Amino acid sequence: MRFSKIVKVSAWVGTLFLLVASCEDELDTIGEGVVGGEPFTTGKRTFEVFAYNKGITAVQTNRLPLYQLGTFNDPIYGKRNASILSQLSLPNRVGDPVFGDSSQATEDTADSDSSASTVPEEETVKEVYLNIPFQIPPSTTKDSDADGVDNSLERTEEDIYDPTSDWDGDGVSDIEETNIGSDPFNADEDGTADDFIPNIFSRTFDLDSIYGDRDASFEISVYRSNYFLRDLDPNTGFQEAQEYFSNQDFSSFIGEELTMADNKTITIDNKEVLIFAEDDPDTDDVDESETVVASRRPPGIRVPLNPTFFQENILDKEGQSELLSQSNFNDFLRGIYITGTGMDELMFLLDLTEANITITYEYQDYDSDEEEVVTAERDFVLGLLLSSNGITLGNAVNVFQDEELTPDIAGALDNGENASRIYVKGAKTLTEIRLFDDVINGGASVINEIKANNWIINEANLVFYVDRETLGDDAVEPPRLYLYNAETNLPILDPNTERNAINVVDANSAPLGLFLNYDGILKKENGKGVQYTVRITEHLNDIIVRDSTNAVLALTTTSNIFFTGVQEGMGEGGQAIDVPIRASISPLGTVLYGSNVEGSESDKRLKLEIFYTEAN
Repeated sequence: MRFSKIVKVSAWVGTLFLLVASCEDELDTIGEGVVGGEPFTTGKRTFEVFAYNKGITAVQTNRLPLYQLGTFNDPIYGKRNASILSQLSLPNRVGDPVFGDSSQATEDTADSDSSASTVPEEETVKEVYLNIPFQIPPSTTKDSDADGVDNSLERTEEDIYDPTSDWDGDGVSDIEETNIGSDPFNADEDGTADDFIPNIFSRTFDLDSIYGDRDASFEISVYRSNYFLRDLDPNTGFQEAQEYFSNQDFSSFIGEELTMADNKTITIDNKEVLIFAEDDPDTDDVDESETVVASRRPPGIRVPLNPTFFQENILDKEGQSELLSQSNFNDFLRGIYITGTGMDELMFLLDLTEANITITYEYQDYDSDEEEVVTAERDFVLGLLLSSNGITLGNAVNVFQDEELTPDIAGALDNGENASRIYVKGAKTLTEIRLFDDVINGGASVINEIKANNWIINEANLVFYVDRETLGDDAVEPPRLYLYNAETNLPILDPNTERNAINVVDANSAPLGLFLNYDGILKKENGKGVQYTVRITEHLNDIIVRDSTNAVLALTTTSNIFFTGVQEGMGEGGQAIDVPIRASISPLGTVLYGSNVEGSESDKRLKLEIFYTEAN
């Protein structure tokens, strides 16, 4: 069967070669009869474009894929403090939970019930923790040589592609340690000892979406929220989802603090936490508490909360109307407000669908084997947002407190002028671009000229140069720009014709490994950004060949180019403006040269490059 496949493929390749050769002969023959053997000429033309900056005063920030928490200091756009207001979700959102083994109604009959197993369970909260794991990128896209050490954690650039590297220098390669279940980051454990037990070490992760000083300690404060987050908007007859915006002030609705004042300081650790099994007294030769990993908790934010609050407002409400349904619960315990202190140089992007509040409680349980009442322990888990089949359940709002823009930047927004500088900042600015504009280059006449010349457009690029002098050396630059149709809010790229590199050696992460024909990825020299090149070949062919509308384009940042949805924002004067969701969750910004650049820097102005073939 394999041989027949080879024969078929070989035959197909041979046929294709003959077709190509015959086509080349035919084209050469035609060319000789027309222009002496040169049927085509190739060339490059550049065209001026019109770009202008628009300001954004607020963006919709509820039901986001990621939420900002902390402080981001942008040397150009100023400081942003981000906090979170979130509902809490009952397990599976079914309501009427049972704590312990018996419902409250059953417990209430303990004195009159003849069954010995019916006992007052006396559920008592032992401890409560808010858990929010950090973002961890998929290992398949971050570990190029599959040796168990993420690319960003390798010691040298060469080690990224060398599976035989030995990170801890213990004489056993990283990939060997990964295969036998020992820790490649620990020189004292190489997997060769007689008493070695595999896979009982804490794995080390490359933590994604953390900006700032990772060595700094900080505090997380959690408060009760008294603000009722509606799911549906009454102004639309409860037919549309309620929108909440980044500039809303909830301060008057913040209630009592739930965090423990003496124990809320956190440091960032990129190692997971191991939870070992309880020791089984029937296995004398094995101590499960040291050898069996029951579960692994990923690195993240973990802060203790006040047990008394959750005793009074959760466990003591068993069987009462407050827990009867999710809607009753939302009205009773309207949510929590999360903010950080001591985070002047630290910001996280967090997935609230992975966050929870875990209430560990003890209760009295009847042991039928021993015929006695014993103390048992159980967890009750409240979610923040829940994700089910791609649908987010629950509601949370990201609140931003942004410093005012400098007069120079503020004056460059919403003035309708062809910009000398393009200001790109997630949730703060949006740049609109006109490719063929009547004011700049004659607009429709240029399109007609290209058509008349019968150009075959091989490649078309918008080249954005970074203004390094303005940006300075301290800015965290966006790794990618997103250009899209501002009139339809749809991407200008076609995913079906794109080249992707998710699982090949040069793909450092999924978002940057997607849509490589489109590009838009930051090109660096000496570790600093130089330019972004966005290929718009198909978009331009739609205009020239298929008579599509020469639509206005929009430029912003993106945290993941695969997700292209938009939500509502507020522009100058409060008018509605659509903003890509993935731009709203990114705190990063940059400054680019615009179209209206003169003098010594004029060679860096924004321009449209067209590489074409023309039939003679």
